[in-house]
Amino acid sequence: MSATPGFAPITDSDLARARNDAVFRRQLLAQSLERLLAELSKLQHVTNDPAKADQVREGIDLAFKLSDLLRRIGSGAIRAA
Repeated sequence: MSATPGFAPITDSDLARARNDAVFRRQLLAQSLERLLAELSKLQHVTNDPAKADQVREGIDLAFKLSDLLRRIGSGAIRAA
């Protein structure tokens, strides 16, 4: 998928902070899911382009994984590593 204008990649520093800060980890996951859904929304009407269709499928799989992580964090099932 193409980069969203103004998109700031997640840094090693962000990942280190997310390991120790549950609130930040949840915010980071939620922001990532929002960005992913925005990109998927842009691609949802693409037809006759197998490469884009593959990207949409991969994006949907990732969205499910991110939403599952958010649910698990919300339920307390995931603790800081």
